[in-house]
Amino acid sequence: MPTFRDLLNEAKTQITEVTTAEAEDRLAGGAVLLDVREADEFEQGAVPGSVFLPRGHLEAQVESRLVDKAAPVVVMCAGGVRSAFAARTLQELGYEDVVSMAGGFNRWKDEGRDWRVPESLSPDQRNRYQRHLLLPEVGDEGQQRLLGARVLLLGAGGLGSPAALYLAAAGVGTIGIVDMDVVDDSNLQRQILHNLDRVGERKVDSAKKTLTSLNPDVNVITFDVRLDASNILDVISGFDLVVDGADNFPVRYMLNDASVKLGIPVVHGSIFRFEGHVTVFDPRRGPTYRDMLPEPPPAELAPSCAEAGVLGVLPGIVGSIQALEAIKLILDLGDPLVGRYLTFDALEMSFREYRIRRDPANEITWENRDLIQVVELEGHCSPAPLVAPAAS
Repeated sequence: MPTFRDLLNEAKTQITEVTTAEAEDRLAGGAVLLDVREADEFEQGAVPGSVFLPRGHLEAQVESRLVDKAAPVVVMCAGGVRSAFAARTLQELGYEDVVSMAGGFNRWKDEGRDWRVPESLSPDQRNRYQRHLLLPEVGDEGQQRLLGARVLLLGAGGLGSPAALYLAAAGVGTIGIVDMDVVDDSNLQRQILHNLDRVGERKVDSAKKTLTSLNPDVNVITFDVRLDASNILDVISGFDLVVDGADNFPVRYMLNDASVKLGIPVVHGSIFRFEGHVTVFDPRRGPTYRDMLPEPPPAELAPSCAEAGVLGVLPGIVGSIQALEAIKLILDLGDPLVGRYLTFDALEMSFREYRIRRDPANEITWENRDLIQVVELEGHCSPAPLVAPAAS
């Protein structure tokens, strides 16, 4: 019967081992560092940028974590034993350029190479976010990104309610809420952040109570203000992205111009009677609200929900999709709705998708950001010029 030493020696004859210096050169050249130690070892210190995947989960999860089998991979453990077996396994799975780092993390650290103690989840957080941690596309690193993310919600109403609840439940660390209204009986048919006991309360205060009781990890910042041209840049500038639940055109156009100027993505949602709409406006890589709708329609052609009504469950569907798109943006996951306009018809139970393209006549662009002046629209009339003339 072969001994462990025999198996190790056999594995090492089938793989390539490199020194820590050679591994560092490979990483500088674009190789991926795969750390196959256990969680408790990783939490005590790790190489920045490494992909953490314990050896026991390698076969089951590596193909979803390292998709390109032609990309160079350096495998590391504590001392070079587990990484040798892991490197052989990767070769058997079809990875073409795999090496094992001799001496492992212990030698890397002893030689004074770059390492740090990574942020780690507490035991309570590991339990709370366990279903996220099981997803290779999220895992520890993704959950840390969610906890470090800052998302602003415009409105604590129909769309803001489900979006806020799911973002808080997912562990988005900072949630800002802008709303200057109070809770009314008529809100409760769809605005699930609030309840009868809070009728008459400020909506932002009611929302904060609900979200912090759902997840104490979340820091809720409230803005009980009316957004206008004097404050919108200051309000949104501290956030990574905005979830738009605004219900009027002046705010939507102001938000567009401010977000373009600052380069902040906006997850846009709207509802009307039995219909919902969702898209993502990312000024750095796709069309914006003004590309889709250069000018607001006349008021008589765009009645509000207060005038036309809305099915109570509809904002729950649309707001949940907005939360999903926000999480995808935070995690850089999947294919977000950039340049894609998703519509939902509740009566048909059907989704349709349309393409939005950049409008060559639109001057409110990321490239012109330094010239953008954020102003308020006068009612629903055509907007005043929003791009300052270039200096002569």
